[in-house]
Amino acid sequence: MSDRSSRDLLAQLIRFPTVSRDSNLALIEFVRDYLHGYGVTSELFYNSEHTKASLFATIGPTDRGGIVLSGHTDVVPVDGQAWTVDPFCLTEKDGRLYGRGTADMKGFIASAMAIVPSLLARPLTVPVHLAFSYDEELGCLGVRPMLNALAGRPNRPRLCLIGEPSELKPILGHKGKLAMRCQIHGAACHSAYAPNGVNAIEYAARLIGRLNEIGDRLAHPTRHDARFDPPFSTVQTGVIRGGSALNIVPAECEFDFEVRALPDFDAQLVADELQTFATTELEPKMQAVSTDTSIRMSQLTAYPALATLADGEAAQWLAWLCRSNDFGTVAFGSEGGLFTQAGIPAVICGPGSMDQGHKPDEYITVEQLRRCDAMLASLVKYAHGATDSQIV
Repeated sequence: MSDRSSRDLLAQLIRFPTVSRDSNLALIEFVRDYLHGYGVTSELFYNSEHTKASLFATIGPTDRGGIVLSGHTDVVPVDGQAWTVDPFCLTEKDGRLYGRGTADMKGFIASAMAIVPSLLARPLTVPVHLAFSYDEELGCLGVRPMLNALAGRPNRPRLCLIGEPSELKPILGHKGKLAMRCQIHGAACHSAYAPNGVNAIEYAARLIGRLNEIGDRLAHPTRHDARFDPPFSTVQTGVIRGGSALNIVPAECEFDFEVRALPDFDAQLVADELQTFATTELEPKMQAVSTDTSIRMSQLTAYPALATLADGEAAQWLAWLCRSNDFGTVAFGSEGGLFTQAGIPAVICGPGSMDQGHKPDEYITVEQLRRCDAMLASLVKYAHGATDSQIV
């Protein structure tokens, strides 16, 4: 099997339209077959419908922990975006590689795949694992079954490098996220007799107002952490639905809100406070008009914050790999907190910038991809035991 460059592999990966709402199996099967061509066995972890899968593969000895190279295969939609190139065909222009997922984050996956022949050239003293997931964009869903399996194994990986776009800067932290849905069931009537009904939209407005008050408290300077931007936990309502006609008191309304929480703040406290407000103050007023009314909340998604210690093994290894200990944080989330919870300390460093991710004409520069290749070439030397790192 002839070796392939990261650019060639990226071109192939971009051809798979792995938008989160659709299957990623064609891409996963391509990766599996690619690895099989080098004699590397892959393990697949499917969703319940068997329409998506995460892939885990080990290169090197299986009797010790090693390094995970982690990336998600799903991408965000292109619907409604004004692309000037085909989003699912790699286009090179003026030192940039355009296509959906180039930055977030198939560029890193391509670089990780490209080093496989080099890893196999000599026996490894440190195994390297490839972990490619699905539905990260929907709340880090696809990595969870894989991590559940790894957590019970005697030689689980020692640490994880997540290749989210950071312009190859070493990243140790990001906020956690809790996404919730609040459903208000009121009582309809003709708007001429509005006091005889329970206006679900108006009660939703009261709940959203309380969320704004909570957000204001969280933004107080005493609760800031200067490592993050913005430096405080945030609350925001992103979607609201309700009502059918102006002359009908609406019986139904629902809204979705999210909490982006600093590592030392439990986002569930926001949901709990809102539920208490609903139960003790709002529902009694609603039920005084109609007993068949309620406010219900349910979790949509959640993932933990990442807060890797700067003096820990994972951070110090990353500093060696990047040749920099200028650690930072990112505003977006990742699967890193879930890896850490599974006993695999995680760090972030990958090519490209999230400033280009999720946008029309998403791109990664040729230089960033080249630099990622160089960084992973150092990882190959490390895995072969030829390293000046003091972390062993």
